Amino acid sequence: MNGTAEPEVIVAREGAVGVLRLNRPKAINAITLDMVRTINGALDRFEADPEVALVLVEGAGERGLCAGGDIVALYDCALNGGDYGKTFWREEYLLNARIARFPKPYVAYMDGLVMGGGVGVSSHGSHRIVTDRTQLAMPETGIGFFPDVGGTWLLSRAPGELGTYFGLTGAAMNGADAIAGHFADAAILSERWPALRAALTGLTSRATAAHVRETIAEVALASTPGPVAAERARIDRLFAFDTMEEIVAALEADGSAFAQGALKTLARKSPTSLKVALKLLRLARGASSLEECLTREYLASLEVIVSHEFREGVRAAVIDKDRNPQWRPARLDDVDDAIVARYFVNRGADELKF
Repeated sequence: MNGTAEPEVIVAREGAVGVLRLNRPKAINAITLDMVRTINGALDRFEADPEVALVLVEGAGERGLCAGGDIVALYDCALNGGDYGKTFWREEYLLNARIARFPKPYVAYMDGLVMGGGVGVSSHGSHRIVTDRTQLAMPETGIGFFPDVGGTWLLSRAPGELGTYFGLTGAAMNGADAIAGHFADAAILSERWPALRAALTGLTSRATAAHVRETIAEVALASTPGPVAAERARIDRLFAFDTMEEIVAALEADGSAFAQGALKTLARKSPTSLKVALKLLRLARGASSLEECLTREYLASLEVIVSHEFREGVRAAVIDKDRNPQWRPARLDDVDDAIVARYFVNRGADELKF
């Protein structure tokens, strides 16, 4: 519960639509383990019910769909031990994979902030709607973590090196960037959502994926380039390398305002997380399935929960809020192969039963 009489996920039927409303607006709907379990149970019912034609996921409040996972609970687990982190990530990743293969149209309304775990419950869906207010990001390297919830699969399939750029820097995508990066399918003005929502909930139980797509298309905005599009050629050139040292050297040699901004951003991230994230992204390019990437992310998360980087990153960003994490090691050059290898030890792959 979120301190009120209301549940953390409101599950409802509106006509032929199964509605999932993330309902922790004060926490920008950050996802807890109980929410993962509620969503999974609701999907069981919606999948089995022949009168449900589609599923709609939305967030309560005005700030966004979801700002990520409940990292305070994960931080407590990292400090005090226990199985919460392991259990949370296992069940969350299983849910991410289920969403990707859900047999009915799965519509995600990605308004406002959509970060981390919020990407996991939206960008794996079949019909993904962004707005003029969307700010989508995978900022995990800034808290001693890495893009997860299948983020390495999504990022590695973005055109060129867009995924490498967004995954390492944690830069936010607006709606146009999210569509360009293959994280979303259509954009609308947020003011049009009530009308579109009414149209979707007005569909019959015989509605197909094509009907859903046509309904969204009626109010969708014309395709426009996002702010990152102007830097696409530069991103493809500077982020094409397989080591962080080479990427940093390329950015330093470039000298453009964009490159200097990216360098400043990367300098604030955990050096260990940057190297782990880049390796995960490169391995994801050769992956044959989302499940393969989720398994690799799960193994890496087992090191995260016992690492100094995650505890320190969350402390600086969320607990003490001093914005001054003391990474160990503090320099990219000091993050050797042995440190990175800890994140790729197979100590639980069989725990994910897709």
